[in-house]
Amino acid sequence: MLQGLYKFRFTTQRGTGCGVMFITADRLYGGDTGYSFVGSYTETDGVIAAEFRMSRHYYGPKYVPMFDVDDVAMTFTGTYRGDEVHFEGGSAALPGVRFTTVLTAINDIDAPPPGIVGPDGISNGLYSIHIRMLDGVDGGNSGVMMLHDGRIRGGDAFFDYIGAYTSANGKWKGELVNREHTPAKGERPLFGGHEVGIGFSGTYHDDGAEAEATALAGKRSIRFKADLRKLVGADV
Repeated sequence: MLQGLYKFRFTTQRGTGCGVMFITADRLYGGDTGYSFVGSYTETDGVIAAEFRMSRHYYGPKYVPMFDVDDVAMTFTGTYRGDEVHFEGGSAALPGVRFTTVLTAINDIDAPPPGIVGPDGISNGLYSIHIRMLDGVDGGNSGVMMLHDGRIRGGDAFFDYIGAYTSANGKWKGELVNREHTPAKGERPLFGGHEVGIGFSGTYHDDGAEAEATALAGKRSIRFKADLRKLVGADV
């Protein structure tokens, strides 16, 4: 059954790209460094029909998008091939551009148990996350993060995140593991290819959250700040 955390790789005439997708019984929540993907799907006799919106969430000066669009509707049709799901589709807003996409499940069995969320805790949903390094370290990153009932699932073009959080009274804290789902090949040397444990704490509000975090990459301790913006609420 098509549920859980997946990585995707798409190919078009303009190039290739990767990201992550969190899938529930009938909904899709995902994204990459610059775009989010939110939609729904149905499955009949092994054929999956999906429709979603691709919306840009990052406008950093160094980010060059593959497509010069900010918000488009897309449709895809897919079938299972062994452990993978292969899709083809596109958008009327991108005439002549055909997407071939492969979904592969990401193992999250080692994720920590969900944390406790109070009645006024941070709201469930898909968030964009923008990272800025601290202590004079040059670098940063952006991606998407699914927060739901104390669980964290997310990632970007090269990394996936699995973790847990607690939240109450405007404050939250948690832990996650940052892993490389697709070789970055030096394009995102943020954590040097390590599987990285991260602890964080911060505050939240109706539209998003912020946190300061410490990552342990090998023998290095790296501090950074993360800003989250809620893209869409979710009950999954």
